[in-house]
Amino acid sequence: MNPTEWTALLVLATVSSFTPGPNTALSTALAANRGLLRSLHFVCAVPVGWGLLFCLCTAGVGALVAAVPELKWAITLCGTTYLLWLAQQLSRSRSLSQADTSRLDVSFLQGVMLQFMNIKAWMLALSITGGWISGQPDAASRTALLLPVMVGFGFFSNLTYALIGSLLRHWLSQGQRLLIFNRCMAVTLVWTAGWIVWSTV
Repeated sequence: MNPTEWTALLVLATVSSFTPGPNTALSTALAANRGLLRSLHFVCAVPVGWGLLFCLCTAGVGALVAAVPELKWAITLCGTTYLLWLAQQLSRSRSLSQADTSRLDVSFLQGVMLQFMNIKAWMLALSITGGWISGQPDAASRTALLLPVMVGFGFFSNLTYALIGSLLRHWLSQGQRLLIFNRCMAVTLVWTAGWIVWSTV
């Protein structure tokens, strides 16, 4: 890969990974409510799930998703339904003790599966596959090179947001701050779900 290709890829990776979305919102909310250590399983699940999705796209499955509108809509509806359910759970948590005993958690497997229900994740994987891998004589070596780079961006972006959430944890424990924060995060998830549906139309 030449320097121009690397520059374009790094810009895309930075923008797609560090801008707010369902993964970063959940990383922040989980760390704020349950602590950094108890959010790390989700932080790790995001890059693992996206890496598997990326491998499927390089194998041609992503093209099928893009070509079949019904499949694309099924992924979108499953993903948005799950995000709305998470938003509802998040909006009900009023205190750290309540967060510890509530269903406000996303398991490692759920975090991995969320990537397959996130049409934004599919489009990113398809963009990289189409722009940097498909039709290249060194497609296999490019895939082996790009996969750890993108997985690394996914991990560090979500870890950054989780660190922010954990740093806010003590401040949020006072009064109604956690409730307000959780409802803001819930609104972010609802907005993200709406944006995903709108971008699919």
